[in-house]
Amino acid sequence: MAPSATIFEQAAPIDSVPLKSGFESKPFPINGSKSKTLEELAEKWEQGFKFAPIRESQVSRAMTRRYFNDLDTYAESDIVIVGAGSCGLSTAYMLGKARPDLKIAIIEASVSPGGGAWLGGQLFSAMVMRKPADAFLADLGVPFEDEGDFVVVKHAALFTSTLLSKVLSFPNIKLFNATAVEDLITRSNANGTLRIAGVVTNWTLVTMHHDDQSCMDPNTINAPIVISTTGHDGPFGAFSVKRLVSMQQIEKLGGMRGLDMNTAEDAIVKGTREIIPGLIVGGMELSEVDGANRMGPTFGAMALSGVKAAEEALKVFDERMAQNDF
Repeated sequence: MAPSATIFEQAAPIDSVPLKSGFESKPFPINGSKSKTLEELAEKWEQGFKFAPIRESQVSRAMTRRYFNDLDTYAESDIVIVGAGSCGLSTAYMLGKARPDLKIAIIEASVSPGGGAWLGGQLFSAMVMRKPADAFLADLGVPFEDEGDFVVVKHAALFTSTLLSKVLSFPNIKLFNATAVEDLITRSNANGTLRIAGVVTNWTLVTMHHDDQSCMDPNTINAPIVISTTGHDGPFGAFSVKRLVSMQQIEKLGGMRGLDMNTAEDAIVKGTREIIPGLIVGGMELSEVDGANRMGPTFGAMALSGVKAAEEALKVFDERMAQNDF
């Protein structure tokens, strides 16, 4: 059951939100300076050039009001994607295109989304994708050189920046970066099985200092479906599947195997699925569950695992949404 369309109705302008009457505030007029074109600015830097005036509090309010409005809006999300690497962003792109009515939150622990997809292998620039992943590049509009069985994007950053810009342009998708998922929200089904019903979040810097600071409690986002694409084991990698082990929902991890491009990419795409109700796992995080091989510096499986993760989410969305009333 899709959420009401009123979720995405135009809200009142942010700058018109009133302060509580008990607070004293210093009004600052908005003059509405006329915008100029670059042609009008060109070669006139010494002819009266000056930025429009601003008060520091305007900057603070412009940022904080929007951010806290987003926190409020996405506290109840339809889908949460954990990890904004190439697989997570590809998932978000497909979901944004297919279901503009859904509220989709992306949680990324790093300040900079994109994961390891800003460079190819060994810090080289070019990105290699084996066919048929060129279909995803064509859909994005990213140019590539065709080498027969694989294609080459001249710089991995071209792929990642294009994908990221398209994802962020969807009005129903919000990226919360510098934010870590610390735990999973769970519910018990009528038959006694466990279902994932959202994520527990905190600022990444707070998460990194739980061992040397006093208790710093987290925040939460409810969602009927969580898609985890946090990568192979690492400081924040394979987070959700490691948590499933500690919650005794899966017995143990299979552990990522050595590099074999020919078996690894097929296995990751084909294996992308709902591991337990409410939790879909894709990308290299899946290799830790299934004991799949790593593929190294070829990125087609990350994109197509994202495509399949979106398909898997939409297959079960109505069922999980109906279970998410409590």
